[in-house]
Amino acid sequence: MSVQVVAAKMAEVELKDVPTGKELSAESPAGSSAATSPAAEPSAKAGEGLLTPIPAKMPQASAMKRTDPQQNGGEAFVNRDGTVAEAPRMKKQIQFADQKQEFNKRPSKIGRRSLSRSISQSSTDSYSSAASYTDSSDDETSPRDKQQKNSKGNGDFCIKNIKQADFGRREIEIAEQEMPALMALRKRAQGEKPLAGAKVVGCTHITAQTAVLMETLSALGAQCRWAACNIYSTQNEVAAALAEGGFSVFAWKGESEDDFWWCIDRCVNVEGWQPNMILDDGGDLTHWIYKKYPNMFKKIKGIVEESVTGVHRLYQLSKAGKLCVPAMNVNDSVTKQKFDNLYCCREAITPTSFLLKRTTDVMFGGKQVVVCGYGEVGKGCCAALKAMGSIVYVTEIDPICALQACMDGFRLVKLNEVIRQVDIVITCTGNKNVVVRENLDRMKNGCIVCNMGHSNTEIDVASLRTPELTWERVRSQVDHVIWPDGKRIVLLAEGRLLNLSCSTVPTFVLSITATTQALALIELYNAPEGRYKQDVYLLPKKMDEYVASLHLPTFDAHLTELTDEQAKYLGLNKNGPFKPNYYR
Repeated sequence: MSVQVVAAKMAEVELKDVPTGKELSAESPAGSSAATSPAAEPSAKAGEGLLTPIPAKMPQASAMKRTDPQQNGGEAFVNRDGTVAEAPRMKKQIQFADQKQEFNKRPSKIGRRSLSRSISQSSTDSYSSAASYTDSSDDETSPRDKQQKNSKGNGDFCIKNIKQADFGRREIEIAEQEMPALMALRKRAQGEKPLAGAKVVGCTHITAQTAVLMETLSALGAQCRWAACNIYSTQNEVAAALAEGGFSVFAWKGESEDDFWWCIDRCVNVEGWQPNMILDDGGDLTHWIYKKYPNMFKKIKGIVEESVTGVHRLYQLSKAGKLCVPAMNVNDSVTKQKFDNLYCCREAITPTSFLLKRTTDVMFGGKQVVVCGYGEVGKGCCAALKAMGSIVYVTEIDPICALQACMDGFRLVKLNEVIRQVDIVITCTGNKNVVVRENLDRMKNGCIVCNMGHSNTEIDVASLRTPELTWERVRSQVDHVIWPDGKRIVLLAEGRLLNLSCSTVPTFVLSITATTQALALIELYNAPEGRYKQDVYLLPKKMDEYVASLHLPTFDAHLTELTDEQAKYLGLNKNGPFKPNYYR
């Protein structure tokens, strides 16, 4: 619903009918607007969630407005005859949702909501988000304590608010326009149903782009159950749209760590349904099944993993002889690695910089930034920061990546050499304890610290949860951590994945990743027995090239075709693959 339409409807509402701040808190979730209300609701509710009501009766144009300081800013109107008429007031002040959030305000149930230590390597040494603050709505009831059903009476999901489904559906429709390959794949393979009989359990970021992937998998014949791989990246309205569409989704923005594992368990442990394919991002879902339900792997045909962290775990399992099903390493496919990791992070750091500008008024030009890690993610971050005029340092353990950083014009340093002088620290290594308490203690006042890696282990945030340090919320996902001497650092997303916690990711880039994931699922699910053993595989180069070709029409790009003579000279098939599997 547009702002103009909302304003027009608000003008029809008498002042006495305008809800108070308390009523708004009960009706509207944080971050929602009138646009999130279902269209079927009465028009009298169209103004819910707005901060400033429009009075039904406006003063005459000739009247002058003044503010009486003795009335705490109350407004009055001075008429031509000199008489004063006080403007109508609301009985209760309407407050911003963020103003009502406080440190550790969310109620918890002892035992179930308590601080929990992660049993997964990705969350080792991290604390529950309930120990700080979440982006919850004014309705502080946990989704786990709610009974929700969609319009068809199905309640096999757990999300924030099913009433946001219409808004989420519009976001999904917008995402479809920027995901041409998935839409083409859906159209080409829908008749064949290559995933008929597939039962896919997924653990990824639940965003509009993921929703397009899930609906594509469904169109290709798969049944899907889904949880979030990050406690901050879920788009609540999209989760609502998926639940309304019949998908079993268990996720909401601002989960506690206990909620995180509970949601994964609800996806996996359900009577009468067992997954036969896994789509994972970070390895937490795979880890949970290995830990709790190892017998499920007897019917699972394969695992598709898209993150550096998750792939690293799969190789560890394979090396130890504990990987009992084939796994597809999507992260290291050329299309995913180059586009999602490099180009995506190059663009994602820019909206994040705007978040910092709005919060701290920081200017990136001339600022000294250290980027830990010069893999594809680090390369993307450095390129964007350099373009904004930042002075960029790089830390790296790999001599090849280190040499690349030097050739690209960045100074290679050790972190302790520059930690006292830099203004911003960004980690993107996939490792743990990259920035430790000693580094944090030595940082300058106002230093901004954030993580672009998948896991929340790169910055030792747990070491900051001590009595002598004060945590101060600035805005959603932005905290000041204050030392006893008054020094403070700015911590983003509590050290979790920055680009999806604090900003957004370009949809077109995610189209490439999602298409790669879909093809990997199709390949593993339909592969004849014996083609893939209990090991980790790269996506076949032919499929990698196919993903790229599906996106070229968007740019009105025209590929050159080899002649028979040229193909023979190069020893290639005219239709590809054009590069060997080892080519990066």
